[in-house]
Formats: sequence, C-alpha cells, structure tokens
Amino acid sequence: MENLTLDVQIEVALSKIEGLITEYMLVEEDLRISNGNVAICIITPDGNIYGKMYGNDKPRLRNSYRIAWTKASQVWLTGIKTGDYEKLVFNNVVDENSHGIEAPDLIGWQGGQPIFLKDDTCLSIGFSGFRGVTDLDIVTRAFENL
Repeated sequence: MENLTLDVQIEVALSKIEGLITEYMLVEEDLRISNGNVAICIITPDGNIYGKMYGNDKPRLRNSYRIAWTKASQVWLTGIKTGDYEKLVFNNVVDENSHGIEAPDLIGWQGGQPIFLKDDTCLSIGFSGFRGVTDLDIVTRAFENL
C-alpha cells in the first residue's frame, strides 16, 4: 500500500476496524463492555484529528470517543503508550507534569499508542470500547502494512 495519501491510509484502517469489531464481539468480555459501541481517535504529528464511532448507542459512543480522544491526546503529548506512561510517572521515572499532564488527568488505561506507518509518520491513536488489550490489538492489526 505504498504511495497512498495519509487520508487514504487512515480510511483503509478505519474500514479494517469495522470488520475486526465483529470478530472481537465474539469474545464475551469485549461484548459485555460496550456491546460494540466503540470509537477511535487519531492525531497526526501536525495536530489533525481523525475519528470514527462504530455502533448505535449515541450516549455510549460519546463516552467511548471521549476516552479515545483522551488516550490519543496523551500519546500525542508523551509519545508513549497509555498505561506505560502512568507507570513511569508513578515510579518517579518521569516527572508528573513533564509533558503537561497532571496525575488526575492521566487516563490510566491501555488503549492509546503511537503507530508508525511505513513512511515513519507517527500517529497517536486512542481506541475505546473493548478491554485495553483488545483496544491495542485492533488498532495494531488495522494499521499493519500501511
């Protein structure tokens, strides 16, 4: 998939996610969390934001997108996966406010991660609605080979 514009690459990944949601809905723990009402937020290095909500429960989707944005923006500020960054802060490896995020505002959950495209563009991505490990996996799978 070389020579695709960033917009096209993101659209390809968003389409892949739609298919992967069905697969993850077969996992009882993931189904129970949001019944498939999930969201993704993508922030480019220059601050452009892409997002998509999947599902029909608008209040649940609003909350899922809010969490996805919080995860993505934390990765955008830190360059580090959510969950991993919190460990660094709470173990005093990184100063609490060194990236402009105070402890009460740390997301604390997995699901935010930097994803590098083949051209080395780094996207800061947050996904919310499934278990944290699934949130990470669905994004990794959707963006592989891009």
